[in-house]
Amino acid sequence: MATAISVNKQSVSELLKTGRTKPFIIPEYQRPYAWTSEQIETLFEDIWEFATTQGDVNQNSSYFLGSIVSFENEEMKQEIIDGQQRITSLFLLLRAIYTKLRNGDDVNSAKAQNFIRQIEPAIWHTDNYTGEVDYTNILLTSMVVDNEGNEILGNILESGIADSEADDNYSKNYLLFQRLYDAHCEKSPLKVYDFIYTLLNRAILLPISADSQDTALTIFSTLNNRGLPLSDADIFKAKIYNNLQGEEKELFINEWKSLEKEAAEAYESIQQLFYYYMFYLRAKENDVSSTTPGVRKFYSANKFARLDDKNLMQELRTSLNLWKVINTNQDVPEESWDNNLKIRKALDILTSYPNEFWKYPVIIYYLSHRKEDDFDENFLLFLNKLTEELITRFLLFPTINAVKADIMKLGAKIINDSHPDFGFRAIDKMPLESIIRKPHRNIVRMLLKSYAYNHQDQLLPDNWQIEHILPQKWQTSFFPDVQPEEVSAMIEHIGNKTPFERKLNIIASNGYFKKKQDEYQKSEIEVTRILVASIADDWTLGNIEHRDKIISSEIMKLLKDWDVNYQNSKGSSTTPPADVQAMIDKLKEDGWIK
Repeated sequence: MATAISVNKQSVSELLKTGRTKPFIIPEYQRPYAWTSEQIETLFEDIWEFATTQGDVNQNSSYFLGSIVSFENEEMKQEIIDGQQRITSLFLLLRAIYTKLRNGDDVNSAKAQNFIRQIEPAIWHTDNYTGEVDYTNILLTSMVVDNEGNEILGNILESGIADSEADDNYSKNYLLFQRLYDAHCEKSPLKVYDFIYTLLNRAILLPISADSQDTALTIFSTLNNRGLPLSDADIFKAKIYNNLQGEEKELFINEWKSLEKEAAEAYESIQQLFYYYMFYLRAKENDVSSTTPGVRKFYSANKFARLDDKNLMQELRTSLNLWKVINTNQDVPEESWDNNLKIRKALDILTSYPNEFWKYPVIIYYLSHRKEDDFDENFLLFLNKLTEELITRFLLFPTINAVKADIMKLGAKIINDSHPDFGFRAIDKMPLESIIRKPHRNIVRMLLKSYAYNHQDQLLPDNWQIEHILPQKWQTSFFPDVQPEEVSAMIEHIGNKTPFERKLNIIASNGYFKKKQDEYQKSEIEVTRILVASIADDWTLGNIEHRDKIISSEIMKLLKDWDVNYQNSKGSSTTPPADVQAMIDKLKEDGWIK
């Protein structure tokens, strides 16, 4: 179905009067009204200057105020997606002018009465035959969640009165408009009606009306560069809020704010929690498609039915516990496994996988089995097996999407099985050791973590880097009997790399081994300190080859152990699937592996 978009420039008066048949509404998911005094003054002064200078020169000129993006919702109202700050300010400005005109000394003059009649149908519903104004029937309503200013805005537009002691933006900006109007009336009384006429008839808006909320949000995301765009979570919050009653609404808002704060502290967001949780729900629904739907599209299905789950917020909070441990190494007292160092190391290794596919089975497994008595033991076995699978597959097929289809299938298996069948095994028959010696650069960090954690109990320091023992910038004089290309080929071998603290790496710089030994000795990383103890002389190509063998052999043993331990825990076969064996045979035939 084609997307329908209507674009038709209109004056402020023309646009606002459309609210008589299709009232404007600021939806629940929008952020509160936040224009500052600086923005209010800019709007007023720019229109005043245009009306009193440029407008006099060219009566056909117009002042462009920007776009308003909306769509017509099910209640036949114009739901504002972009431009809510601007349109709200225009309502406040017109109300301020109207109040001054009605209370002014020349209220009965022809000009004052003319503009009073023009402003009334732009703010309120007026009778089609008598023109009588219903001040309670305002053409703009704000429904922003958890915003007490909604009622204040309505009261100001209805009564024309704002509390001078109030601290909300509606009251402060309305009173500021009045002060600006009074000041300019006193300074240039003959220009006031030029200003009002220009505001109503020559200030132009570009209303963009879409056929659906999705279309309107897409347009908004494309046009918006003035701040944070609306997130899907903003819309979800409003949908959940609208389904609650009485005290439930306040409890929900408090819970949302708390979750939002904790998520930010864990370097996540509620938006991301919804995203991760989507994969858990998809797994429960046995959705194994490798095509990932948009978060809003997923949750909006069947009139947002998935958001009706009373346990949703608690599930999101529970899932956040996992990311607290992974992202910030926090202790989570309600989790039995949070102080299990082996689990933490396994999770840390997974974070260095080249993309985020690893996250989906981990969150699914966690939410599915966390309450089981043997969760700690099974979770570790699962994490190690997942690591082995991901490393193995990437070593053989170093593309970011190589595992996506299998990851989605795995997710569905996890729901009802704490020892799911991965379907990609027989690590002892896979010729990986030669590949490990010069792996694809995107898997090096994961390999070095696996190797390093096999030698130490504590977690690796934050912000460590991959250190090239023989520097990437080397002098040919250092290897007089070796061809330069031979040296260059060895630089990126796993044996020439080690994890190293960033601050020490900066000090060590690009020096040769003897110049860097002192910094290596200061490292908190055991495998880096081992370098100093094992090498008496300078670092040579022979050392790289020797360390290649040590690291690749050790990593191979780890991968095999992780696989065997997992298979033994469920009594599975280790026969490789035929398609996997065929791919391995092809790699051998083409000379990629031995």
